Amino acid sequence: MCHLFAHQPQRDYESQTRSLRIGGHCTSIRLEMAFWDTLEEIAAREGMSLGKFLTTLYNEVLDHHGEVNNFASLLRCSCLIYRSRSMVAVPDFKVAAQPILDAAE
Repeated sequence: MCHLFAHQPQRDYESQTRSLRIGGHCTSIRLEMAFWDTLEEIAAREGMSLGKFLTTLYNEVLDHHGEVNNFASLLRCSCLIYRSRSMVAVPDFKVAAQPILDAAE
C-alpha cells in the first residue's frame, strides 16, 4: 500500500503560492500542486477561469456562512469532495486480507 503513496510524483505535493483578487482584495493562497490541478479541472468543468471559480466559491461560502474561515483548507476539502465523487478504482491499490502490522505484536 505505501508503494502507491511513496511513488507518487513529487510535483503533486510541491506547494505553490498564487496571488488572486477576491472581493476587490488581493490575497495569496498556498496549496500543493495536486490541489491546484484539481481546482483548475473543476473550474474548467464549470466553464470558468480558475480566478472566477475561486471568487464564486468564496462568495457562495460568504453568503451561506457569513464569513470564510481558512479558505485554503476549504479549497483542499472541496478537492477531496470532488475527487471522491468522481472516484475511479486505482488498480495498484489492494486491500490486504490481513493487517500489515498488528499493534499487539
